[in-house]
Amino acid sequence: MATPEHAARERSESTADTVAGFLAALTLLGGLLSLVWYPGRVGSAALLVGLVAAALATRQRALAAAALAFTTLCWVAGMVIAVVAERPVF
Repeated sequence: MATPEHAARERSESTADTVAGFLAALTLLGGLLSLVWYPGRVGSAALLVGLVAAALATRQRALAAAALAFTTLCWVAGMVIAVVAERPVF
């Protein structure tokens, strides 16, 4: 049987994991948006959100790491697309 302290600690860990999962999903969305809309602004903000998600994650560590890797690739691709298409970066 779980003690009240143990149950409270489990709840706080699961809340942090839930928030980290949502932040990782937001990071993925930001990475996709950085391909088509101001990669200097959107991509950089998405990477910062991804770093926060990686810091919060315990069970969702792989999701946060994958979101950061994907967003980094999208940021680089968005910067290349913006330069080649002569669109504004910031």
